[in-house]
Amino acid sequence: MIKTLVRSIKQEKEKFRIPHSVQDAIPVKRIWTDGIFQTGNAYSRSYRLTDINYAIASKADKTAMLLGYSELLNALDSGASAKITINNRRVDRRQFEQELLIRPQADKLNGYRQEYNDMLCSHAASNNNVVQERYLTINAHKRSVDEARVSAPVIK
Repeated sequence: MIKTLVRSIKQEKEKFRIPHSVQDAIPVKRIWTDGIFQTGNAYSRSYRLTDINYAIASKADKTAMLLGYSELLNALDSGASAKITINNRRVDRRQFEQELLIRPQADKLNGYRQEYNDMLCSHAASNNNVVQERYLTINAHKRSVDEARVSAPVIK
């Protein structure tokens, strides 16, 4: 276990060089259509995480979430590293209204639509129109992209 950790730390270290252009500052060398990208001597894949409310989930749902998380951890290669990225971005009010709010229709359900729209607007206003996006990036040092594909976990 210690040897794997030491080897992983050594592989993570890359020599720093001063970038001379924007392309030099971006470490991605190649991207494949299945979402794997090469950074330096490692292969990575990013997953967008959805927001869940663990506190109000039923016991069966909590158990399923915990089992799913343990399956993900067990699927990782021993030399793999994981990074979580949290991106806070402002939402344009007009774009928010066009994309997310439900338009009134010619039926008796407009009261429910309005209540749902009010709930969305109040939630957005309470967060100062900031949306939080979460990404999980799994990074593994492999010899080829085929090895990286075999070791990458499948997340549903």
